Amino acid sequence: MHDEPASLTSLLQQRLHRALAADGGWWPFDRFMAAALYEPGLGYYSRSDRMFGGMPESGSDFVTAPELSPLFGATLASALAQALDQTGTDELWEFGAGSGALAEQLLRALGDRVRRYRIVDLSGALRARQQARLAPWGDRVEWLSALPATLQGVVVGNEVLDAMPVKLLHFDGAQWFERGVGSDGQRFGWIDRPTPLRPPGPQQAVPGTVTEVHPQAEAFVRTLAVTLTRGALFLIDYGFPEAEFYLPQRHGGTLMCHRAHRADTDPLADVGDKDITAHVNFSGIALAGQDAGLQVLGYTSQARFLLNAGLMSHLATADLPTRSAAQKLVNEHEMGELFKVIGFVKGPWFDALGFTQGDRSHRL
Repeated sequence: MHDEPASLTSLLQQRLHRALAADGGWWPFDRFMAAALYEPGLGYYSRSDRMFGGMPESGSDFVTAPELSPLFGATLASALAQALDQTGTDELWEFGAGSGALAEQLLRALGDRVRRYRIVDLSGALRARQQARLAPWGDRVEWLSALPATLQGVVVGNEVLDAMPVKLLHFDGAQWFERGVGSDGQRFGWIDRPTPLRPPGPQQAVPGTVTEVHPQAEAFVRTLAVTLTRGALFLIDYGFPEAEFYLPQRHGGTLMCHRAHRADTDPLADVGDKDITAHVNFSGIALAGQDAGLQVLGYTSQARFLLNAGLMSHLATADLPTRSAAQKLVNEHEMGELFKVIGFVKGPWFDALGFTQGDRSHRL
């Protein structure tokens, strides 16, 4: 570990210990996760150390689809172009643009079809990286740190929902508790408190269950639904519909940490030095969007969405290394099945390209 990141990690942990003590020694987990990831200048996503890339030797902690293959953005562009045409808009909005790889691919593929590309990202460090990468497009690209009052256009978010803080719930066989984080000044630890919160749907939890609920991700979609006056929204992430998310067999939940392309399940260790994520309950996302005025265009696996949108035509003209990397986008044991795509529209419904075959909306 480099000296500077080690120092930043130590500063973050000291700040969190002090803040927890000032607040009575307990935070709900979503507050702790938000600080670990987004504390200005110190949180995982607020630091300048590199975290996106291909293999571990690149210095990254994980790989996203646009970093894995340029064919991800090139194929997604076809679905977004259709959505721009069907909604009569010419602006593309991206939330959580990471390294800027997806923006670069979409801008290249869509050309003049996009008059303005707007990026909303909370991380100043990532914004600087994006600005350097997207400099060739000049003032066609604009950065915002918050949502405007209204927007029109097509919105895309790749691996945005999984990084939104979640609440943790623990069932001891008799009652539900909210799992939070405490501090003794040196170490963080779990502390449970009784709560009226429950997972959605029928209660089938086995004793010892720890699971997540997603109020922040659902609030994000509701806010977007109100803000979007005309356009479409596509969200790509790993997750399940509600009936699969809360299976009794998944009694350990989905919370996961990532560092150097290795995963672990302890978000209280090495705080600030690794990513913290949770899978998405896509049923909750769909209901949040519908309740706020959006129509669901479709829901399917990433593999089916990309194949519907024309991935095979790109593969036919690609060289062997490019084809090999792109296979990971659709292979069932890689990203193809675990990752899903959900689409919404504000305005007249249309037969969205990415959902023409294999739509699973009926399973939400």
